[in-house]
Amino acid sequence: MFEKKHCRSLIDILDFSPEEIQDLLVTANDIIAHPEAYSECCHGKKLATLFFEPSTRTRLSFEAAMYELGGHVLGFSEAQSSSASKGESVADTARVVSCYADIIAMRHPKEGAALVASMNASVPVINAGDGGHLHPTQTLADLLTIYREKGGFENLNVGLCGDLKFGRTVHSLINALSRYPGLKLWLISPEELKLPSYVKKELLQEKNIHYVQTTDLEGCMPELEILYMTRVQKERFFNEEDYLRLKDSYILTPEKLHNARADLCIMHPLPRVNEISVAIDDDPRACYFKQVLYGKYMRMALILKLLKEAGTL
Repeated sequence: MFEKKHCRSLIDILDFSPEEIQDLLVTANDIIAHPEAYSECCHGKKLATLFFEPSTRTRLSFEAAMYELGGHVLGFSEAQSSSASKGESVADTARVVSCYADIIAMRHPKEGAALVASMNASVPVINAGDGGHLHPTQTLADLLTIYREKGGFENLNVGLCGDLKFGRTVHSLINALSRYPGLKLWLISPEELKLPSYVKKELLQEKNIHYVQTTDLEGCMPELEILYMTRVQKERFFNEEDYLRLKDSYILTPEKLHNARADLCIMHPLPRVNEISVAIDDDPRACYFKQVLYGKYMRMALILKLLKEAGTL
């Protein structure tokens, strides 16, 4: 008989306190230093990856994380491979998959889908991205990157460039960094892709966080310690004409870094289209492929935390 029980899930990065984030960072760093100590931690445990939307990095990162913890993975990589194509609800899918797996990672094109899943599952649910809303595990990857590159999160000068309207990675990162003192943000985007007013009001203005809204990337460059580039997301546009007009708004080239700091940390959640020139890949300031690797370690730490809190590890 199906037994519904409440399990701790991660839907929004704010579900975890700064102290819990710090604990995850410590665990991830220990995994990096001593991977062999974690290789059988999830022996006999199963992760279900429910991806109703295409993904390469996030899905494979979760799978690699579980395998490296000694566990198993089952799931699907597109909605057409699931009973959603027959009309099954997210709630029912979550209840069904809870019968097979110990923990669920879910990506869905609709905002709030992960929350609905967590309310109906009997195992922990991890939001692997819900529409243009939130992407907390990418934020965990971002935070480990910043932590290892900058040593902490206080008094940072951060530039966010590109699609700030639909970019769920941007919204989640602002959520996380807004809790640390001394944050200064440069919001760099075309007028049409500005950070939504509700995000500015709820996260920046109410917390009295200093921010500058601009269209000028190069003008901000000397101030930045971190530059977080994003792609203009074709899948979020209702018509192709707007996408084509805006897709090349910002392309980071070596020339545009001429007045950047020597210790600048260049980040990108990927996939990259052409917003960062490949000529920058070998620049020591390029950290976006490190981000990918750090995402795996933070997801390993997260899986361990949630399974332990669920009492199944």
